[in-house]
Amino acid sequence: MKKICVVGTGYVGLVTAAGLADFGNSVIGADIDASKIEILKNGGIPIYEPGLSEVVERNVRAGRLTFTTDIDTAIRKSKVIFSAVGTPPGEGGEADLRAVWKVASSFAKNLNSYKVFINKSTVPVGTGQKTKTLILQESGNNDNFDVVSNPEFLREGSAVGDFLNPDRVVVGTRSKKAQEIMRDVYHALIIRNVPYVETNIKSAEMIKYASNAFLAVKITFINEIANLCDIVGADVNEVAKAMGMDGRISPKFLHAGPGFGGSCFPKDTMALMEIFKQNGIRTRVVEAAVEANEIQKRGVVDKLRSVMPDLEGKIIAILGLAFKPNTDDTRFSPSKVVIPLLQELGARVQVYDPVASDDFRRDFPGLEYKDNVYEAVRGADALILMTEWNEFRSLDLKRVKSLLRSPVFIDTRNIYDPCDMREKGFTFVCTGRSNCDE
Repeated sequence: MKKICVVGTGYVGLVTAAGLADFGNSVIGADIDASKIEILKNGGIPIYEPGLSEVVERNVRAGRLTFTTDIDTAIRKSKVIFSAVGTPPGEGGEADLRAVWKVASSFAKNLNSYKVFINKSTVPVGTGQKTKTLILQESGNNDNFDVVSNPEFLREGSAVGDFLNPDRVVVGTRSKKAQEIMRDVYHALIIRNVPYVETNIKSAEMIKYASNAFLAVKITFINEIANLCDIVGADVNEVAKAMGMDGRISPKFLHAGPGFGGSCFPKDTMALMEIFKQNGIRTRVVEAAVEANEIQKRGVVDKLRSVMPDLEGKIIAILGLAFKPNTDDTRFSPSKVVIPLLQELGARVQVYDPVASDDFRRDFPGLEYKDNVYEAVRGADALILMTEWNEFRSLDLKRVKSLLRSPVFIDTRNIYDPCDMREKGFTFVCTGRSNCDE
């Protein structure tokens, strides 16, 4: 049983701490945010992530998982230290590493025996070497440590399953001692033959950025195909289904929508563009994907105006504020682009999301937040479905139509069939399927 400290109890850190404890390790989850730690000590969860509370509760009860704000003591007591702090985008799109450096500094000051510093956060290529240099400087050249890159591949809303049953584990280090320790940390996965990739630190750092950028490009590609399908009368769902049957392509991330958001794809594509720039070259593919993604978000308002040109004084109902279902994360959510555009055009907006309203309210305190779908729809001139929550998949359409002032329904996620919706009397616009019945 390894003694592990995970610094950071956000989406990545808390899932990592709980998951490592579930593998049989002794884990301390540490954070400077006293309010988060207080919630965790009282049996709560400070974020919304399906299945996480059960894993946390199970391992706290078993004595394998504890929480503290005393990061220094947690590091001194541990042999393996995971840095799982945030690396948000800076002003130029580059990753802001100040939180990582703080963890590295604490690590250096508490290096009382051999330890492994593991970057779980998404960091630019070369951060591992800079981390090692900083630790050496601040520890008085104490070299009794190793640095490892162990990038996360967690999807919000599915993070627990992704950690406990991953597609692969990537570990970047050339230290034999650190490699042996990491194999011990992930022994529960290795014995199940989960693919385990050992590489150097820079390759591990690049794997994370390359993976996320590729998926972002894939989403953007199918969105652009959807835009063309709307014009020519093709059905993007049928196109994507046939494309996905090709093993070289696969069906994953071929779902047209209002553009990608969240904590990973937007910041990681921007950071990768900056890494390219810093190395004297450009990534034209990723640059184009980022630009096209912002256009896709704004295009939602164009869809509405195609059937309701004048929005002055109109009431628009927005269903879904989170960037995807099963999370309360609204970072870079398409709704954060769509709602201000609607307001600029004179519309009044009333919104509903099952779990993300509190997070969204921090940036948009003046919106009319409703307690359920039907209160959000009541009296609206049009409805825009932005997030594919399960409860939005089986709406009482007869009731929705009766509550709307005019039966305008914009389905950005292609949940409903356009032919059926038009037969029910809706003025219906979707993504890449709007004219497929012609």
